Amino acid sequence: MRKKIVALILAGGQGTRLGILTEDNAKPSVPFGGKYRIIDFTLSNCVNSGIYDVGVLTQYRPHMLSKHIEIGRPWDLDRKEGGVVILPPFQGNDQSWYKGTANAVYQNIEYVDKYDPDLVIILSGDHIYGMDYREMIDFHLSKKADGTLACLRVPISEASRFGIILTDFENNITGFQEKPKEPKSDLASLGIYVFNWKFLKKRLVLDENNKNSDHDFGKNILPEIVEKKEGKLYAFLFDGYWRDVGTIKSLWESNLELTRPMPPFNLYDPNWKFYTKTEEYPPAFVGKEANVKNSLINEGSQIYGNLQNSVIFQGVYVGKNTHIRNSVIMTDTYIGNNCKIENTVIGENTVVNNNVSIGLGESVENEFRPDIYNSDLVSIGSNVEIPENVSIGKNSAINSNTKKEKLLEGVKAGKVIY
Repeated sequence: MRKKIVALILAGGQGTRLGILTEDNAKPSVPFGGKYRIIDFTLSNCVNSGIYDVGVLTQYRPHMLSKHIEIGRPWDLDRKEGGVVILPPFQGNDQSWYKGTANAVYQNIEYVDKYDPDLVIILSGDHIYGMDYREMIDFHLSKKADGTLACLRVPISEASRFGIILTDFENNITGFQEKPKEPKSDLASLGIYVFNWKFLKKRLVLDENNKNSDHDFGKNILPEIVEKKEGKLYAFLFDGYWRDVGTIKSLWESNLELTRPMPPFNLYDPNWKFYTKTEEYPPAFVGKEANVKNSLINEGSQIYGNLQNSVIFQGVYVGKNTHIRNSVIMTDTYIGNNCKIENTVIGENTVVNNNVSIGLGESVENEFRPDIYNSDLVSIGSNVEIPENVSIGKNSAINSNTKKEKLLEGVKAGKVIY
C-alpha cells in the first residue's frame, strides 16, 4: 500500500555566517552553482523522489525566496491539488514568529492535517545534495520506526561541528550530542527526518506546552524521545555528496568543486536533474583573446579575459586582459578591462570598473568579524559599483548596495564596508 507523504522544508534561516551575502535575503535563496539557488536542490530532490505535496516554511527575508518559488512551475509543483505552498509564520491565536524548528512545524499542523498523511518528511532548505528520499522512507517502513534521521559519517576531527548521533548495532538511535567538544561517534545528523505523522503531531503538542523548551528538533524533540523511550528512532546512513554551505568559505569551496574535471557533485546526471527558475539568456560567448581553464560558464556570459578555476553565473561580462582565479561571480555582474581578481565571491548585479585589483596583497585578519571574513577571501554583495583604479584587500567585505562614493579609496585588507 502506497503511503501518503507530505514534505516540509525549513527555509527560514538567516545564515548569519554568510555575512553580507545574506544581509538582504535568506540563506536558502543564496545563488549557487552558476544558475541555481540553494533551495533548488531540496525542491528537486522532492519531485525526483515522487513527493509533490511540499510546504516551504519561510521567515527571515522571505521576499526573494517567495518570488523565486512562486507557484513551483520549474519543479512541476504547480498543481491543482497539492504542489508547493509558501508557509510564513502564522500571526494570531498566541502564535508569532517561528521560535524553533519544532515550533515551525507545530504552527503548520493544520496545513499537514488537510492531507491526512501517513508520513511527514522534514527537510532543510539550505544544504547542497542529491538524495532519493524513497530509499530513506523504505528503510523507515522496514524498521517499523516512529522516526528516522538521515546521517553521514564525517571525520572525527570535524564531528564537533555537527549534531552527533549515537546508535546500537541495529542503527537504533540511543543518544545525541549537540556539537560536542568530545564526540562519541562520527555519525552527523543531516537535518533530514521522516516521521509517522500521528506520532510526531503528539510530540509537537507536548513540546509546545513545555515552557522550558527551545522548541527545536535537535535540542528537544529528538533527545526527549530517546531519553524517555517514547518511540523508536533509527539512523539512515547516507553515503552521497552533502554540504552545509553555511559559511563563506564552504560556499566558495563547494562552488569551486564544480570546476574539477570529475566534480564530486554531479549536476549532469540525466536521471536526477536539478531544476530552477531562471531568466532566458542567449548562449555564452568566449572571445578569441580569452583563456579559460577549469571553469563553469553559464548562459548569457561574455568572456574576453582569462578564467581559471572559477564559476561564472548567467549574464556575466568579463573584459579584456582581466584575470579571474578561484572566484565565484554571480548573475549579471559586469567586470571591466585589466582587472585582477582572486579568491573572491561577488554578488549579483555588481559592477567592477577597469583596472581593479581584488584579493591580492598582504593578508590581514578582519577587524570586525574574523569568524566570518577569513581564509583570505573577499566578499562583495549585490548591486555594488567598484570605481576604477582601486584595490580591495584580502579578508575584506563590501555590503550590498554600497555607494560608489564610499569606495573611491578602495578597501584595505581586513576591512568591512557597510
